Amino acid sequence: MSRAALVWTRRRRAMAGYARAFAANRGGMAGLAVLALIAAAALAAPLFIEPAALTLTGADGGRFRPPGPGYPLGTDAFGRSVLDLVVWGARISLTVGFLAAFVSVALGTLIGVVAGHYGGWAGNVLMRVTDWFAVLPALVMAVALAAVMTRSTLTIIIAIGVTAWPTTARVVRAQTLAVEARPFIERARALGGGHAHVMVRHVLPNVMPVVLAQTTLLVAEAILMEATLAFLGLGDPGTISWGGIIQEARNAGAISSGIWWYMVPPGVAIAVVALSFTMCGRALEGVLDPRLRERR
Repeated sequence: MSRAALVWTRRRRAMAGYARAFAANRGGMAGLAVLALIAAAALAAPLFIEPAALTLTGADGGRFRPPGPGYPLGTDAFGRSVLDLVVWGARISLTVGFLAAFVSVALGTLIGVVAGHYGGWAGNVLMRVTDWFAVLPALVMAVALAAVMTRSTLTIIIAIGVTAWPTTARVVRAQTLAVEARPFIERARALGGGHAHVMVRHVLPNVMPVVLAQTTLLVAEAILMEATLAFLGLGDPGTISWGGIIQEARNAGAISSGIWWYMVPPGVAIAVVALSFTMCGRALEGVLDPRLRERR
């Protein structure tokens, strides 16, 4: 068997072991099941929800109709079904969560790997920049960026992505230092492997499990930040998201009028999705970190 085939076999067996360990975690599986259901509903939303029914003039329901037949979660100030709004809003909220987490993780991974690999003054400079971003409140920075940029979904993704990366950078740097101390890195360098070869072919594959676990946690954080920005009126006014629904409910006086069905469903959806991602992330941490497995 060739060396490449042997490495692939070992990695495949390791992934199979991780999958079995994750499946044994009830919390992680429960979170994954909930996320799968919500994602399926969001993807299938155009099949059973007419876009015209979500417009301010195309809805046929009464204003602030309480939950009942035909409208399980009632209607909003414009006669739109709150259930339809929540299901459709999942598309934007999940998209922003995933893309913002991807931007944040990509940036944090790049900085963490480079800082851990090179060390010296370059690594110190990168980590001092990371520390500076870490001490600044991420939400305040995201609000500032969203306020000065054009109000759009892309703006929200960028605002969240460029402010939530320091934690990933620190975790990846620590993992990179651990990987760099292993004998196979010395062998790769002795065989003529350059910096790019060592980082891409040896360091990055070994830090990816940690990056994956960090990504699931950041998606939950990104969804919460998107909801907060939309609630503050900094989201895209042309899209429907969970935070935007809550913001519209507040503007319509749903709190003072006791119209609970307008605000509670999107709030519950945000909490459930964030909790599910957190459960998956904690389960992945337990699977990928041997020390956490021993404690459990």
